[in-house]
Amino acid sequence: MASGVPELVAPGGSFEKLQVAISYGADAVYIAGENFGLRTAAFNFTNEEIGKATRYAHSRNKKIYVVINAFLHDKDLQGLCEFVKYLEDCKVDAVVVSDFGVISFIKKISKLNIHLSTQNTCLNSYGALLCKEIGIKRIVLGREVSIDEAQMIKAKSGLEMELFIHGSMCMSYSGNCLLSNYSFNRDSNRGGCKHSCRFLYQIDNHKDYFYSSKDLMGLEHLSLIGNSNIDALKIEGRMKTLHYLATVVKAYREGLDQLKAQKSMDQSQLFELSKVMTRDYFSGNLITKADDQSVFEKGKNDKTEDIAGIVLEVNEGKHILLSVKSAFDRNDQLEILPFVGAAKCIDALEMTDVSGKNVERAKTATMVKLPFTPDIKTGNIVRIKRKK
Repeated sequence: MASGVPELVAPGGSFEKLQVAISYGADAVYIAGENFGLRTAAFNFTNEEIGKATRYAHSRNKKIYVVINAFLHDKDLQGLCEFVKYLEDCKVDAVVVSDFGVISFIKKISKLNIHLSTQNTCLNSYGALLCKEIGIKRIVLGREVSIDEAQMIKAKSGLEMELFIHGSMCMSYSGNCLLSNYSFNRDSNRGGCKHSCRFLYQIDNHKDYFYSSKDLMGLEHLSLIGNSNIDALKIEGRMKTLHYLATVVKAYREGLDQLKAQKSMDQSQLFELSKVMTRDYFSGNLITKADDQSVFEKGKNDKTEDIAGIVLEVNEGKHILLSVKSAFDRNDQLEILPFVGAAKCIDALEMTDVSGKNVERAKTATMVKLPFTPDIKTGNIVRIKRKK
């Protein structure tokens, strides 16, 4: 960490999301194969796609981490050896593993860098020293750890420390939860989490989100983190939307760049984070321990904007070609989110299909042409500015 600025690690729930994460400033992206991960409902990468993703990232001087973070029973281990050897052949930068038995196995058959998954719930320096003994390079700390504790654990162990900085929080220890097992017969710790804690429950005629935590947001604490020698910051959300991913990664990228340049925090990035659908934000355990104020209450925040699509092509001075992700009308005001700098408003008053025919409404999964806007780039997200 020669620069003094932590690596920004973002989720890659699909190849398209991986591209967006890298374009908007992630230093590394974590992805999952078709087995051994904790998000079976998410898009997961085939072996061929992992190879493609790794080549894409490395060609842009970015890193790829592959999660093997489910708690595996013996019957789940079939194919693990072949998968690990394939990842080594692909030259992925690390695997993120939760189970010590699996870690031992990977160490025996490969030279892959190993990061301890947050699912293992490492919260102290004794656990970190054990990790060091068995050859783990980095610890993704439990979400219960504060910035000060992370700094202390790093100082005592000498290992790299990765800290969650943004996204969903579990009400259990770093996701070691059995609610879905009992309510839906789906094992949370083997990829089947049904997010039972997010449901609306009723107790004595009172309905509320009793088990649902607010979302973590640590943007305001980047300067403190920068002084704590933390190696990496992780954004949660392989199942989140493209809009969420682009907006959140960009906000933290710009915050870290300001930190590197020793500039004060640009408060506009806090406003950007309010544009995506979230629960209320709080700082988790980064500064002080979470308490009863961390529980989400009824009255979920309304997002002010949504994704319209992604720019597929820029025809200089003429038009842009947009792959439509959410339907919008000719009269809707749109906003381009550039890779760097402030968002720019455009309108869709001149909107045609690919053949040049005027259209009144852009439909999902189609392509439309919009007026050219200076400084727009292929891969930019275009948002719909919702009327409040």
